[in-house]
Amino acid sequence: MRSLIDILELSTEEIDALIDTAQDMIARPEAYADACRGKILGTLFFEPSTRTRLSFTSAMMTLGGNVLGFSEAASSSASKGESVADTVRMVSAYSDIIAMRHPKEGAPLVAAEHATVPVINAGDGGHFHPTQTLTDLFTIKRKKGRLEHLTVGLCGDLKFGRTVHSLIAAMSRYADIRFVLISPEELKLPGYTRHEYLGEGKSSFSETTDLEAAMPELDILYMTRIQQERFAFHDDYLRLKDSYILTPEKLKNAKPDLCILHPLPRVNEISVAVDDDPRACYFEQAANGRYIRMALILKLLSEKDMPDQNKKSQKEISLDGAVCQNPRCITTTEQELPQRFRCVDREHGVYRCVYCDGRVYPKANEKA
Repeated sequence: MRSLIDILELSTEEIDALIDTAQDMIARPEAYADACRGKILGTLFFEPSTRTRLSFTSAMMTLGGNVLGFSEAASSSASKGESVADTVRMVSAYSDIIAMRHPKEGAPLVAAEHATVPVINAGDGGHFHPTQTLTDLFTIKRKKGRLEHLTVGLCGDLKFGRTVHSLIAAMSRYADIRFVLISPEELKLPGYTRHEYLGEGKSSFSETTDLEAAMPELDILYMTRIQQERFAFHDDYLRLKDSYILTPEKLKNAKPDLCILHPLPRVNEISVAVDDDPRACYFEQAANGRYIRMALILKLLSEKDMPDQNKKSQKEISLDGAVCQNPRCITTTEQELPQRFRCVDREHGVYRCVYCDGRVYPKANEKA
């Protein structure tokens, strides 16, 4: 059965086809009004969401389907200690497809491996957010007319920003994409994302702490908020939260056709004075999320019997005594899950957790 956990499970051709379908849905909404009649979407949101949860709900209802689910862990049996696997087994009996958000990285992968219906990752901790990436790509295509030959600035929380990680993974497959990574030192892009998608033989990139200096070269500016909920220590959040605030003054040297995106919600990283600038596309971006999620729901329902695409290309291995140390990994709360790893660079001994992509340092030799 086919699910969507990581944006790389979709080829660029599939992404282009989803964008074409979403465009057609905007142009001919009546043609899709009954496409999911009799189908049910289960929305399992273990942490707060406005745009993602409501856009999934709106998408399914616009397709003529129905929706059931919960909007916080406290209103589900997770508050009683129920595992992700047990929850999705149960919800699979009541729905035809599931959209799931969870604060623990790797939880949607666990869900996809135990559900009997397709599972869509609606965000797992600071890891992946593939449907936001589809929304971003759809918006860029509509505004720029292409997904190639672009300089993309990513600004703010690049360490915990799952939308950033997924967007880099997706856009790195298109021709002549250059990334400008703009962040405080403490919130730089994680090493595993940089290693897999950027650098020699891959997409080019540069890093800076200076937003205004980078501004003139950007075709896309992707702003992100500093995420309070991802910090272990509140004082660190207070020190970094106002690192970047986009104002009209800071846009004076930007290109006239710059496209400003933000996955939302914003706090204060984009001044409301920017909202009336024709280059501000973030509310249009949020609206686009409904149509691209409609296209994805239709695709996964139509491909329900296809083989699972969730396997990483690297072979899984066991590492005697190794345990994932990422505190945000699903294995920290669901300790009956097996510790699973993959080797991404044998020469340098780089191993990563299958669930969260966290770096693992083996205590003994690997076993196939």
